[in-house]
Order: sequence, then C-alpha cells, then structure tokens
Amino acid sequence: MERELPTINVEGTDFIVDVSRFELIEKANPSNRIAFEDMWDAGDGYTFQYSRRGKNVPFTFNSECVTVKIPEFVTMDPMGMAGKYNTDDIAGKTDFDFMVDLEAFDKRVKEGMLPTVDIAGHIFYVDLRMNMLRPHDDFLSRGIVFDEIANYFSQEENAYLIPYNPKTHEFQELNYESITDFPKDLIAVQFPYQKELDPIGWNRDGGWDLKEDLKHTRLRSHFEAKTVPWEETGIREVIKENLKRQNKEVEKKKPAVRPVQPKVDKGKRRKM
Repeated sequence: MERELPTINVEGTDFIVDVSRFELIEKANPSNRIAFEDMWDAGDGYTFQYSRRGKNVPFTFNSECVTVKIPEFVTMDPMGMAGKYNTDDIAGKTDFDFMVDLEAFDKRVKEGMLPTVDIAGHIFYVDLRMNMLRPHDDFLSRGIVFDEIANYFSQEENAYLIPYNPKTHEFQELNYESITDFPKDLIAVQFPYQKELDPIGWNRDGGWDLKEDLKHTRLRSHFEAKTVPWEETGIREVIKENLKRQNKEVEKKKPAVRPVQPKVDKGKRRKM
C-alpha cells in the first residue's frame, strides 16, 4: 500500500511534497507543479517567487506575487528521502548530504583534485584558473581554451560542440568560407559548460560559497565528451551553401556560347 505523501501549505494552497522528482504538486490540481529547478537554495531551505493568482512561479514579478520559503526536502519528507536514497541514517542530515556526491566534493575541496573530461580517449583536466581544458600527458598541445570556443556554445544544448583534432589534442578552427566536405582529420565533440564541469571552481572564481548551487548542478569528478557525427551538426548546411556558391561562380566564369548561325548560299539563284 502506497503511503500518503506529506503536504505543505503555500500561501493558502496545499501542495504535495514529491521527493522522487523534487517538486511540489498542487493537491487540488495535480497538473500544477513547482519544479526544483525554479527554486533557489537558501542553505536551510528553498525560496522561489510565487503568484497567488496562478499558484505557481510567475513569468513576471508583480504586486500579487510574493517570495516564499520552504524547508529542505529532508525536513518536509524524511521518510521519502530515506527511501529515495535507500538509507535509515537521516538524523542530522541535510539535503546537501543526500543530493551532492560528498566523495567528489571532498576530492575537489580537500584534495584539490580537478575534474576530468575524456575526449575521444584522451583525458583533459578542467582547469578554470587557466581557462582551459588541459590535456593530460601532452605538454606540446595547447589544449582547449574556453575563450577560443565561445562561439561554439549552444544555449539550446547548454554545451559546447567543437571541431577537435584527436592527433594534436586541440580545438581546431574550420574555414567556414571555403569548406566543401566533412573534415577528414577532425571530429566534432560535445561537452558541458564550465559551471557544470567544475561548479566548485566556478564558485571559487566568482567569490561565492563553494557549496553554492551544487544541489542543482550535480557535482561530478569525471565526464565523457560526446562524439557527434558531422552529418548531425550545422556544418552540413554550411557545406551545402558553399557548394552552391562555388557552382554559381564556376558558371559565371564559363565563356558565353554564341549560337551557330546557318550558312547562307550566296551563289546564283535557281531559275524557276
């Protein structure tokens, strides 16, 4: 028999606390949900803007909206958190203790270990102080400098998708004005933004608390970059447009072909 989930009252409306998805569900209207992603970590709980009329996070803040604060999930539903993380040891624990990889946190903060990224079989260190992905065991490589790949960041994917040379272990710019075929010696690789790769280093560089927003970003010690087929990247359309332009230029350079005029017989006319 399923247990009845606890509720919390937000400005006169009861919401079910669902720790399986970390969200609040309006009891009278289950389709109305407040996601964890819309909440700010306040250390001992969470805050979010709330519309009394819409009973959810508003698109814009106005006079009928307020900022509310709720307790941590382990406080609102300790039994649910114990079940989700398969433990009975919840006494004195915070959401941070459950939601953040504490081993990865200690390695990064106490031991100073940098996160790593595997790009096509080669390991890179996420070195935010040097503003780059620094290749392991390759001192001749320039690595991947974040400033140089800024134009390759996708807001939609929240990740970089760059042309990469697996021999030199470097980012390699393409000539988009003349490229007419998929690169033979390069591959396209995708990996997350700096804040996701090293949220603790990001917080340190920004002057914030080292634990800031870690419950949202999900701390990790190692990543694997995704290799994306060239056919699935935007380079396909660039190549198509370049070929079309080149074909037009070739046609323009061809000499004009004059029509052949029929020969006129200038001899004597036949008598009728």
